[in-house]
Amino acid sequence: MTETLFTPVSFGAITAANRLAMAPLTRNRADNDTGEVSEMHVDYYRQRAGAGLIITEAAQISAEAKGYLQTPGIHTEGQVAAWRKVTDAVHDAGGKIVIQLWHVGRISHTSLLPDGQAPVAPSAINAGVKTFTANGFEETSDPRALDADELPRVVQDYVHAAEMAIKAGFDGVEVHAANGYLIDQFLKTGSNTRTDAYGGSVENRARLLMEVMEAVTAAIGGARTGIRLSPFSPANGISDANPQETFEHVIKGLNKFDLAYLHMVEGSTGGSRDLAEGESIDGLRALFDGIYMANNGYDRDMALQATESGHAEMIAIGRPFIANPDLVERYKQNAELNEGDKSTYYGGGRKGLTDYPTLKG
Repeated sequence: MTETLFTPVSFGAITAANRLAMAPLTRNRADNDTGEVSEMHVDYYRQRAGAGLIITEAAQISAEAKGYLQTPGIHTEGQVAAWRKVTDAVHDAGGKIVIQLWHVGRISHTSLLPDGQAPVAPSAINAGVKTFTANGFEETSDPRALDADELPRVVQDYVHAAEMAIKAGFDGVEVHAANGYLIDQFLKTGSNTRTDAYGGSVENRARLLMEVMEAVTAAIGGARTGIRLSPFSPANGISDANPQETFEHVIKGLNKFDLAYLHMVEGSTGGSRDLAEGESIDGLRALFDGIYMANNGYDRDMALQATESGHAEMIAIGRPFIANPDLVERYKQNAELNEGDKSTYYGGGRKGLTDYPTLKG
């Protein structure tokens, strides 16, 4: 009998050949001036088309949304044309691919933004973390608080990026609302001290997220829209006074959009899966009506167990996909995995991007 992990699954407008997703992985190899991907990205993603679904590295929705050196965008015609080569290659190899839509908010530096402007955020509170610039890792710049009358423009930037993604041939989009970036900054009390309609109560803090999801799904359909959340992660200096309450409200609210999937970081991003008293992934997962994609520290055995038990319909795997372009086949055979070279994870050329061997050599 074939294990559930390796069986097809349909979510929204997408049918995947298996239940392993390649999680979004920032690689810092796009053209820093244009935000365009290149031929090495075409090869990188084509090599990994055996994943049931590829979720690309995060792509900024506007020039204002950029927070790291050499990250790609999805808001110009040149970026669309460059990404089209990637989507064509993945589809020709039998794969499915969505792009992650990204606004970093306060996780940025003036050197990365147009005219050296300050990063934007719900409130003028520095994250107290570092980002990746031309000088290496630097402290994030002090952000300015977005005015309420600017938020419709931010929502429209998400819509524009989603429409450009469909134009570029993507099967859909994943709205990045996790890991301490802009939407997560609005959701959580430690970064949102606003006193207007976008701050204070959980309804207000979730308002921007709901406006984004309503607008994006109206533009391209809920069947082509996923979302990523990280309820309990402290990534990028984020915190919330009552994350269980916050995300119970959020997930219940998301059900009305008939999304393709909910992609959730279970615990601390790239770290511990342990939760504090009163925090429950299972409790949140049970509130979502659609396809649930689990993420954070999953290995082969955990992925098999989670899909067999019904905890998750899909499992997103990150770093192992960097070093193992044929990860699905290796999992099927329970074969040994290549070790990743951490020194080439961020920035550089093809070394550490397209040169990892497959089982076939």
